[in-house]
Amino acid sequence: MTNRARTVQITQYGGPEMLQLVEREVGEPGPGEIRIRHEACGLNFIDVYQRTGLYQNPLPLALGMEAAGIVEAVGEGVTHLQVGDRAAYASNPPGAYSEARVLPAKCVCRLPDAIDFDTAAGMMLKGLTAQYLLKKTLPVEGLQPGDFVLFHAAAGGVGLIACQWAKALGLQLIGTAGSAAKCALALEHGAAHAIDYNTEDFVARVKAITGGRGVKVVYDSVGKDTFERSLDCLRPFGLMACFGNASGPVPPVAPGVLAAKGSLYLTRATLFTHIATREATQAMADDLFDVVGSGQVKIRIDQRYPLADVAQAHRDLEARKTTGSTVLMP
Repeated sequence: MTNRARTVQITQYGGPEMLQLVEREVGEPGPGEIRIRHEACGLNFIDVYQRTGLYQNPLPLALGMEAAGIVEAVGEGVTHLQVGDRAAYASNPPGAYSEARVLPAKCVCRLPDAIDFDTAAGMMLKGLTAQYLLKKTLPVEGLQPGDFVLFHAAAGGVGLIACQWAKALGLQLIGTAGSAAKCALALEHGAAHAIDYNTEDFVARVKAITGGRGVKVVYDSVGKDTFERSLDCLRPFGLMACFGNASGPVPPVAPGVLAAKGSLYLTRATLFTHIATREATQAMADDLFDVVGSGQVKIRIDQRYPLADVAQAHRDLEARKTTGSTVLMP
């Protein structure tokens, strides 16, 4: 027996108008797979990169990288999940913008009862990203309580989680955002300082805040528009950690530039390298569930759209009209 589910897909790369809501068959899970019926689906900038073709995948392509729902069927060899379990995930391949789907089980985690589906769908990809950034993507000298870090797009989904988590770790997070209201939001969520990059020189402000020393690490999902000036915010041996391209990809960088600016380190990190194994995924998810369950990190769901309105959700995300997390409701 097969099920049918409404699913958002593209047949060619392009703008939000390329997003199509179609009905597709959802079969039975094979070995190492599950079938899940979604209660809420998350929206992320990686979905935009895949829609435009910046990150290319075979077409037609079902979009979406995170969701939460109920496990409907379990394939051979899957032991950590059972039919009826509440579950959530951030996972490849894409396909989370759907009522139901089959996917590999290794990145799907049982959801604690205390965390609702909307929260889970709004936090898995973003929260696991904040986890690997603050816990694993560290400068060579490490991070200790009191250290300064610079986090761009601090009022976004990843940013608001990072603001709270950094505060819990004792770090002084300097956040940037594109308006006074977004800066206030970052401060409300634990940023030690906030800089409106539309009205202030963030390099000068960072230097002033840190007494001229600079920060140990910059976490940057903006890309082209912030990369070069971010290097000037780093102290010697600092780490430039790129994890997104919201303004476009960063041009090639000559290693000599890193030398001239203080023997800097540069990395381009991705979540899916960190969650490549079942064990790593679960360990990171447990850390996220603990910090959310304790109340140290609260997940803001500031936008909800019906699945049929996914094109508008993409437009609003790209226009920087969103804050916190956004979920699509199947």
